[in-house]
Amino acid sequence: MHRPRARNVKEIKETEHWIDTEGGRLFAKSWSPYEPRLAPPVILFHDSLGCVALWRTFPQLLATALRRPIIAYDRLGFGRSDARTDRLDKDFVTREAEQSIPLLCAALSLSEFIACGHSVGGGMAVGAGARFPGQCKGVITIAAQAFVEDRTLAGIRTAQTEFASPDSMGRLSKYHGKKAEWVLSAWIDTWLAPEFGDWTLDKALRAVHCPQLAIHGERDEFGSVAHPRRIAGEHGRCHILPYVGHNPHRECPELLVEVIENWLVSLPA
Repeated sequence: MHRPRARNVKEIKETEHWIDTEGGRLFAKSWSPYEPRLAPPVILFHDSLGCVALWRTFPQLLATALRRPIIAYDRLGFGRSDARTDRLDKDFVTREAEQSIPLLCAALSLSEFIACGHSVGGGMAVGAGARFPGQCKGVITIAAQAFVEDRTLAGIRTAQTEFASPDSMGRLSKYHGKKAEWVLSAWIDTWLAPEFGDWTLDKALRAVHCPQLAIHGERDEFGSVAHPRRIAGEHGRCHILPYVGHNPHRECPELLVEVIENWLVSLPA
């Protein structure tokens, strides 16, 4: 049985950032050790209903364990970032990094980074590795999708029914405010659209040459273990978490941090 290790989270400085873009302001937050290691920071990409706040304790735990800065941001339309009203296009997963990474690097003076994402954010992390091979020194996916699977669509349809409840929408509004309806539509309507049915990460995966770690819960309700195996391919590492579902950063944050820490330590200096 996994036993959490003690972490001194008081040694982490938290800072909020606002970044101007053509579409509006992005909200970002960083967790920085007071005595960091000389190592690339980790940029976190959230899931389809996520935001900075919904990472919960994970960024602080990760910063403490790795002794390097952790940066998370709300995509436009989510969390505390400005609203948007357009529909997501078929390439929105891999295009997100192309649009956001240069802005984050410029605003926070980053020359290198590790890309890490949860669920659809994992696909965005892959996109970062493909688009910025010189800057991205590693890609970590957590419960990511590599293609449209029946289990993924079934999970989304179940969630669609659950969000018909005012209570569920109220919980979503707690994090996204008046943007909550757009956030839900951007997830459900995009993934259930017939034209999205043949979407895959394959093209981006072929362009990634940095080390890769694909983490997946054994009981993930939105995707089978075929996804991390496809993401890891022949050269990456696939790590399956037993008895864990779609949200390892909330279900077992200490274990998730340990898996990431062990993988990073194993990489060549």
